Amino acid sequence: MSSPRNASTPASDRLAQLGAAMAVRPYARRGMSQSNEMIRVVLADDHGIVREGLRVLLRSAPDITVVADAENGVSALSLAQQLAPDVVVLDLDMPGGDGVTALREIQEKTPSVRVLILTMHAEHERLLTLLESGARGYLSKAAASTDLIEAIRVVAAGEVYVRPAAARLLAAAIVPQRTDETAQSRFRTLSDREKTILRSVAQGYSGAEIARRLGISSKTVDAYKRRVEEKLSFRHRTDYVRFAIEAGILGQVEAG
Repeated sequence: MSSPRNASTPASDRLAQLGAAMAVRPYARRGMSQSNEMIRVVLADDHGIVREGLRVLLRSAPDITVVADAENGVSALSLAQQLAPDVVVLDLDMPGGDGVTALREIQEKTPSVRVLILTMHAEHERLLTLLESGARGYLSKAAASTDLIEAIRVVAAGEVYVRPAAARLLAAAIVPQRTDETAQSRFRTLSDREKTILRSVAQGYSGAEIARRLGISSKTVDAYKRRVEEKLSFRHRTDYVRFAIEAGILGQVEAG
């Protein structure tokens, strides 16, 4: 006999409890936009208790509002079309239309809606495929309590959210088989600061985070990014990750 759709599991119970605990934590204001516009979010997960836990967690963010939730990919697509939210937080494994199919259809039918993948699986080998399918970020549910609010803000701002730890694990798994001498030669044509910017973007840091780490302004970061994109003919944020993997530099850590 199958378990009820909303049956409690240790992971979902923990997420619900963490959501309630996070409601009073000051981190919730980290990365807030200076504008007064609310970030409108649709939550898509087949477990009701997980959706409720995420709702409670997101109540601690004064600039984020959950406008609807969906229990499968078909519903997620329908809500994206009806409500045009800023971000859809999408689980990968759902009945009645899985998350990967929903991701592709959302991007095809509502390209202005940004999708953040939130999954129980640490499937870093799927990261590039998901980004190329249109996802603007990837986050494990195990990290939701500390990173989800920031991830939503980054994705809503038009950035790609990939945490450094996930990017480095991806690099460790792929780089030995995919290091490309041509990519390495092209990488060497960049200045030291351009190399740092490229690596940081590929590792998932936002423009504001890079500026803080390097002690420069966000406008300066943007200027360096434009130089990198012109020199290497980048057209999309996923180009940074792919190039870094091919050049074998994604897992390298900058000092300072």
